[in-house]
Amino acid sequence: MDLGLTGKGAIVTGGSLGIGRSIAIGLAREGANVAVNYRKHDDEAKQVVAEIEKLGRKGLAVKADVSSYADAQKMVADVIKAFGRLDIMVSNAGITWDGPVWKMSEQQFDQVLTVNLKGCFNYNKAAALVFKEQRSGKIVNISSINGLRGKFAQSNYAASKGGEIALTKSLAKELGRFNVNVNAVAPGMVLTDMMKNIPQEFQATALAETVLGRFATPEDCAHLVAFLCSDLSRHITGEVIKIDGGQYI
Repeated sequence: MDLGLTGKGAIVTGGSLGIGRSIAIGLAREGANVAVNYRKHDDEAKQVVAEIEKLGRKGLAVKADVSSYADAQKMVADVIKAFGRLDIMVSNAGITWDGPVWKMSEQQFDQVLTVNLKGCFNYNKAAALVFKEQRSGKIVNISSINGLRGKFAQSNYAASKGGEIALTKSLAKELGRFNVNVNAVAPGMVLTDMMKNIPQEFQATALAETVLGRFATPEDCAHLVAFLCSDLSRHITGEVIKIDGGQYI
């Protein structure tokens, strides 16, 4: 099925690894030109751009700090200059720094909120200014089921992801009149390199929570994001779509 993304311009923050990488390549596979934001994985970002270009699309890697609004503005301007347009913003960049509240430092809390929530706001706003004027655009924020239910030792992460959900719903109300769709995707545990740092017993508990008996792959997330970035989802906005194999329920 043709999702109608040919020639569209897209940004994926945190696009050098994991879910972001799959989203960037998935959008390119559907015809979009894709710019990936990254912080420190230079080689991996270049590899993603190479994959995008193999598909016959334009790719761009931009090293930028998502917590800086100035960086977000500059990246949007650079992408429009490179691609001629911007139609899609996927805010995926995020970090974790876990610990129960009695051990969590102020720095742990502040840094996770700054990268995850403020970073999401920065790129959402920078894109919204463009989308509002052109009266079209798609924003997809990658949240988490833990932003809906909370998680032991992740009060900072859960708060940031819950904030992303509230931001998504607010922007959907603000931007709907300008024909801009704003949605969130809330994955459960996903098979990425980050899983290597999760103890086996925690992985087993999460797997037992799912009703499908498996974890999502990054590609599963990418398929959903591509749909939300297409005209097939034109009447969907302000939604939080879980992709967790039934882990939440």
